Amino acid sequence: QLRLVESGGGSVQAGGSLKLTCAASGYIGYCMGWFRQVPGKPREGVASISPHFGSQSIADSVKGRFTISLDNDRTSSLQMNNLTPDDTATYFCAASAYRDCVQPIRSEKYNVWGQGTLVIVSS
Repeated sequence: QLRLVESGGGSVQAGGSLKLTCAASGYIGYCMGWFRQVPGKPREGVASISPHFGSQSIADSVKGRFTISLDNDRTSSLQMNNLTPDDTATYFCAASAYRDCVQPIRSEKYNVWGQGTLVIVSS
């Protein structure tokens, strides 16, 4: 069974940067995505990348500040720059076995999830 493990979360001041990494135990399928969630709000798709289709997508809310990459066929990174307190959330990586996983970045298109890593941005 595929397992995903995120790392790299932590606390940072506004304007700072963090890099999250997601390591997969095996084949990731069509996409690897990053999502974030704060208590009481729905999970928000942040970025997705597909080694199968050679494409990626970044949510408008983080475009120009966040980038997603595949370091190899089992590891994805989310580079987050110019962070603001609104970026505070638990960040999850996920893998998708569905072909329509790149855009829009919807959680229902992802079937394997990591445990999440907390990012706190202070003002």
